[in-house]
Amino acid sequence: MAHFSDDLIEEVRSANNIVDVIGSYVSLKKKGNSYFGLCPFHNEKTGSFSVSDRKQMYYCFGCGAGGNVFTFLMEYESFNFTEAMEFLAERAGIKLPEHDMTPSDRLKNDKKERILELNKKAATYYYTLLRSPKGATGLRYFKEKRELDDETMRKFGLGYADVHSNSLYQYLKSQGADDELLKESGLCGIDEKKGGYDRFWNRVMFPIMDIRDHVIGFGGRVMGDGEPKYLNSPETIVFDKSHNLYGLNLAKHSKRPYLLLCEGYMDVISLHKAGFDCAVASLGTAFTDGHANLMKRYVKDVYITYDSDGAGVKAALRAIPILRNAGLNAKVINMKPYKDPDEFIKALSAEDYEERIRDAENGFLFEVRKCYERYDMSDPAKRTEFQNEIANMLTIFTDELERENYLTEVSRKYEIDENILRRKVNEIANKNAGKPVTEPLKDGRMISNKKEDGRLVSQRYLITALVEHPELYPQIKDIIVPTDFTEELYYKVAMMVYDGLEKGDLMPAKIISAFQSEEDHGKVASLFETTIGYLNTEEELKRALIDTLLKVKQNSIENSKSNPGDIDINKAVLKMKEDQEILVKIKNLNIKLNDNGGN
Repeated sequence: MAHFSDDLIEEVRSANNIVDVIGSYVSLKKKGNSYFGLCPFHNEKTGSFSVSDRKQMYYCFGCGAGGNVFTFLMEYESFNFTEAMEFLAERAGIKLPEHDMTPSDRLKNDKKERILELNKKAATYYYTLLRSPKGATGLRYFKEKRELDDETMRKFGLGYADVHSNSLYQYLKSQGADDELLKESGLCGIDEKKGGYDRFWNRVMFPIMDIRDHVIGFGGRVMGDGEPKYLNSPETIVFDKSHNLYGLNLAKHSKRPYLLLCEGYMDVISLHKAGFDCAVASLGTAFTDGHANLMKRYVKDVYITYDSDGAGVKAALRAIPILRNAGLNAKVINMKPYKDPDEFIKALSAEDYEERIRDAENGFLFEVRKCYERYDMSDPAKRTEFQNEIANMLTIFTDELERENYLTEVSRKYEIDENILRRKVNEIANKNAGKPVTEPLKDGRMISNKKEDGRLVSQRYLITALVEHPELYPQIKDIIVPTDFTEELYYKVAMMVYDGLEKGDLMPAKIISAFQSEEDHGKVASLFETTIGYLNTEEELKRALIDTLLKVKQNSIENSKSNPGDIDINKAVLKMKEDQEILVKIKNLNIKLNDNGGN
C-alpha cells in the first residue's frame, strides 16, 4: 500500500469539501451551521446525520458513525486509505507521486488502467449495439422474454455482441488497442493463422462492475441453442471472480439492512426491477469466503434466494457455513413451486416475494431440516444417526448462549430429549477441543465496555467547546491543560486541539486523519460533536462552561490522588493548595464569547 506524507494527505483532504463529497451520496439540507440528512450507515426516518462545513467532518447522532472525508469513503465505498486518497486526488485534479512504486508496480498499475479502459470501451460498444438495428435479436430477448424496461436495461448497462465473431476485435483495433493487451483483457483471442477473434459473439451482454463502478468483466447469454449457455470473462489482472459480486456496485447503496444472494444475472436484475435493490450474485463460480467477506463490509444478514431445485439446495448448503464463518446471519428463502426469483416475481408479485423474505428460514435450521430429510425416522438406528449428526452440528456454536438457543429449538422441533442432546453436544465438543468450548473469552477490550459517566461527558464537551469557541482557549489554557483529560484518546485529541489553537490552524478533520482506525475516527468525531442539553442564552452557555471546567479539573485532581507516586507531605500540601486556588479561579472566570461560534 502506498504511503503519503502528512502534507499531501492534508492537501488532498483540503481540496475536497466534505459537504460536496457526501452531498453526492446523501441528500443534505442546511440547518443552522451544519447540514443534515438520513444516515447512510443505518436505517432511520429522521435525519440525525450531520455534516459540518466548518469542521470538515461528519457525525451521526443516531449510530455514532463519524470522521472526515477519508473515513466516509472508507466506510461507504469500502475503500482502503490508498483507494480513498486516489479517488479524492483524482476528483481534485491532484497528481499523486509514484516514487514509492517499483518499476514493476508501475507497469502493473498501467496495465490495469489500460485494461479497465478497454473494458469500458467494450461495454459502450455492446450497449450501443443492443440499441441499433444489429441488436434487434438481443433487444427482443430482453424486452419480450425477460420483460425488462429501458430504465432497467440502462441501469445494468445491458448490451449485445453481434453474430460476427470479430466485430469487437476490429472496433478496439481501430481505437488503437494492441493484440497482446486484447488477449490479456479476456475480451479477444489471437490465432496465429486466423488473427483476432471475439470471446463473446451472438450473445446478450451483462457488464460486471466492481464496487467502484469499473467494468472488470462480462457475462454473455447465447442467443439460440449454442453452448455454453452462459459464458463469463476469464480471470484477469482486474477480474477476480471469488472477490466480486454481480450487482454489488448498486446493492451497496440499498437502504435494506440485508443482501439477497442469487445464482444468476437475471435473478439480480429482476429483483432490482421489482424494488429489491439489495440483490447480488456470484460470478459463474461457487460462493467463496472472499464473497462472504465482501458482503460483511455492508450487512450482517444475508438471504439466500437460490434456485429451488436440488442443485440450488446443495449450493445453499455450501454457502450457509461460509456466511456463518464470516460472522453473517444466513437465511433461506423458499420460492416453491417456482424455480427462481425471476420466475417467482413474474408469476406472483413483489409483495408475495416480500412475504417470503419475512418467512425465510434460519440458515442453521435449514441445514438441520435437510439433514432430517435424509434419514428414515421410522428406523431407530437411522434416528440415532440423525441425532448424533445434529449433536455434532451444534458444536459449531462456541458461544454458550447461542448454542443453548439452537439446542432448545432443535430439541423441541425434532422431539429430542434436551438434556440428553446437551450432554452429547458437550461430550463431542470436549473431545474435539480437549477443553470446555464454553470457556469465557478474556481480552483487554473489556475495559472499554464500562459505563460512561458525567466526568467523561464533561471532557468531551470541553473539547467540543474549544473547537466551536476558539476564543475560549486563551482564557483557560493555563488552568486546564491536556493532562487534565484522563482518557488516553481524549488526552491525545486535547494535545492536538491545544496545539492547533496555539498555532491558529485548528482543523478537526486534520486531527481525525492522525488516527489509523475507522473506529477511532468515529470516536474522535464524537469529541467534536458533544452537547449537554439545550443552552438557549449566552449566560446559560457560560454557566455550562464554568461547570464543565470545574468537573474536568476536579476529576483530574481526584485522578492524580489515586496515583500519588512517591509521597512528599510538603509537596502534597502545596499541590492541594494550588489545586484549590485553580478551582476558585475557575469559579470566578468571566468568560467572554464571540457571536460567531457554533458547529
